[in-house]
Amino acid sequence: MSIVECNHCHLSFDEKIMIKENDLNFCCGGCQNVYHILKSENLDSFYEKLGNKTLKAPLQVSNRDLEKFDSQNFLDNYTSLTKDGFTQIDLILEGIHCAACVWLNEKILYDTKGIIEANINFTTNKARIIYNQELLKLSEIIKKIRSIGYNAYAYDSSVADEQASKAKQDYFIRIMVAVVCTMNIMMLSVGKYTGFFTGMSAEVKHMIHIAEFILTTPVLFYSGFVFYKGAYFGIKNRMVNMDLLVSSGATMTYIYSLFILFGAKGESYFDSVSMIITFVLIGKYLEVIGKKSAIDTLDKIKSTIPLEALVIQNGQKIVKALNELKVGDIIELKIGEKVPVDGKIIFGSASFDESSLTGESLPVFKNIGDTLFSGTVILDSLIHFEVTKDFKNSTFSSIVTLLEDSLNSKPKIQTLANMLSRRFSITILSIALATFLVWYFFGLDLGFYFENTNQFERSFITAVSVVVIACPCALALATPMASLVGISELAKKSLLFKEAKYIETLANATTIVFDKTGTLTKGELEVSSAEFFSKDEEDINLLYSLLDSSTHPVSLAVKKYIEKNYEYKSLALEDIKNIEAKGLSAKYENSEILGGNIALLKEFEINFEKQAQTTQYIFAKDRKVIANFELKDEIKDDAKELIDYLKEQNISVTMLTGDNEFVASNVAKTLGIANFQANLSPKQKADFVRARKENGEIVVMAGDGVNDSVALSFSDVAIAMGNGADISMMVSDIVLLSSKLKSLKDAFIISKKTYKHIKQNLIFSLLYNALTIPIAMMGYIIPLFAALSMSLSSLVVVFNSLRIKLK
Repeated sequence: MSIVECNHCHLSFDEKIMIKENDLNFCCGGCQNVYHILKSENLDSFYEKLGNKTLKAPLQVSNRDLEKFDSQNFLDNYTSLTKDGFTQIDLILEGIHCAACVWLNEKILYDTKGIIEANINFTTNKARIIYNQELLKLSEIIKKIRSIGYNAYAYDSSVADEQASKAKQDYFIRIMVAVVCTMNIMMLSVGKYTGFFTGMSAEVKHMIHIAEFILTTPVLFYSGFVFYKGAYFGIKNRMVNMDLLVSSGATMTYIYSLFILFGAKGESYFDSVSMIITFVLIGKYLEVIGKKSAIDTLDKIKSTIPLEALVIQNGQKIVKALNELKVGDIIELKIGEKVPVDGKIIFGSASFDESSLTGESLPVFKNIGDTLFSGTVILDSLIHFEVTKDFKNSTFSSIVTLLEDSLNSKPKIQTLANMLSRRFSITILSIALATFLVWYFFGLDLGFYFENTNQFERSFITAVSVVVIACPCALALATPMASLVGISELAKKSLLFKEAKYIETLANATTIVFDKTGTLTKGELEVSSAEFFSKDEEDINLLYSLLDSSTHPVSLAVKKYIEKNYEYKSLALEDIKNIEAKGLSAKYENSEILGGNIALLKEFEINFEKQAQTTQYIFAKDRKVIANFELKDEIKDDAKELIDYLKEQNISVTMLTGDNEFVASNVAKTLGIANFQANLSPKQKADFVRARKENGEIVVMAGDGVNDSVALSFSDVAIAMGNGADISMMVSDIVLLSSKLKSLKDAFIISKKTYKHIKQNLIFSLLYNALTIPIAMMGYIIPLFAALSMSLSSLVVVFNSLRIKLK
């Protein structure tokens, strides 16, 4: 029987069953098809990257199996739209087991018409794909992936959580086996080391070695399997990792001890093998617990939302799951229930607890027409509301998505740490080999435990100690562990960071630029004085109609004043134009009407001498001033505290506003802001921010997230101020769910604290290795204490990161 290898999957079969094609052999039609797909797409370099590794045969999939991926229900549950209008989905890929697999899948996806972006995480096998739904169906993407021998299904966080729980349970069982066996080995070791000094017969010593061997074997190969698995995949991807250091150190010690068991001279080190595995395994388990405590905030937030809602449909009340709710559905909400999705009240009125979003403890009263936000609680009545956003796009879901993305992101400083840890392990193995050779060939006799040992044993045990004591794990954990804790603490303060890298940027900020209205001031403008220079009732109607055409805070405040104090009716205006940073112009019949600030009047060459020292709104008709309004806007209570804190941190503070010079000057003087500019357009604000960045400053911009969107986009960190009604998640890098400036102060404090702990972790990791590795090279540390020391170094990093939670 002649065995040949398939030219695609590299699996071997009897030559008789192979499909022959010239000099090629294929085990099935699937492999033959994939081979030709890769050839036609010029992707045959995949086989060079694959090397001698084998693949599974391609899946044979029916069209019926693919239909579900194009169903509207499936797309609603698992896809979302990007800001550019493309479709995004997260998929889990089955069969990914090396870098070549990632390369092939990304290559084949990028070469597919309609796919905009495809990124695959090798660690998690999670692929984020962005595609144009008008050019490509999801089923065609799945089919493309399956055609080259892999499978894909939609990522589901609940499934991922279940898998994480199983992994944690598996870890725990392995630790229990290791701990029980190691405790018994320690009892035997007491007798062995006592006998070493008091005398022990060779037979008794041999029996102890056999017992240690029996107890150590399951610790190494069952409990330590996680290290072998990690080392295997590391080697396959040409990467030397911590798992390789642990597994190689323990395995070499185990093999050496076997030689002693079967008659060679020297001392066995089975106890060191079991303790290496046990200590490091416990350390890794405590790391998992530390990470979990940091991520618990996200789980708590997720668990607060209800699973279903009571929908009123055709006069009947029906219970629906949240993902089945659609825009336009009518939901009944009772006292004490949480709002499941965003909506608008259509019946009743009630007070709502919005503390979960804004941190504000005082209830907010809402009436018909007011907006509700998911995650808030109704306190004192029954209402009906109309769904305005489905669950996926509601405020609560957006917050959870932001948190998940931030927990998966990395600060810039982690790039350096990752680079060091990648090169670290191969360096340690080289140092260990050099240590062995120097000890063996130069006959060193250092250390305190090498009496009555031969030259090979001294050299070997010293080299193992070097391998075991080195800890790239602490170096690799330094940044992500502190970032996880920092992000979770920020979330507790209603601060949402889109990416963890903004912690580092905010901590190193040199300049902060504030918008005035709604940021440093409350943004709750009220008319403080009003003057009318005309008694024509039509002028009131024209003024109201012009105000009704604008959503600017000044226009809304004057409109509210007119509604409260005058009778009015809305007129149909024509040719309404927005004049940037100045106001509006419009036409009614043969009249030209204007509404805005003093700069607007100057542009139209209208002379009006009365310039207020507060925010001003002037209404003119046919180049004649009809009304003048002065508005007041109070400074936020905690604004002075924030500005003083920023000055203490040597952060330069600038205020930019479109308001007049008098208003800007008063606010700046009250808050102690030396640098301010008034009468600025959005473009001028953006130019100011860009100039500061070009000057080498790290610029933070805090604005309302809408009017200042251009300036925000030019800053290093864009912060959208406001409560749940105002946040603009598309514009900002950091979202403050509360409008209080104390939240912004907390953002700076926690970011600086987190970054400080990241640097502490990195310094400790480097110092630990710089001090302990030379000591181990000199023979002053045995493998047992090396393992304990290595585990403790990782735990120091974990516990130091958890200190971020302390006030």
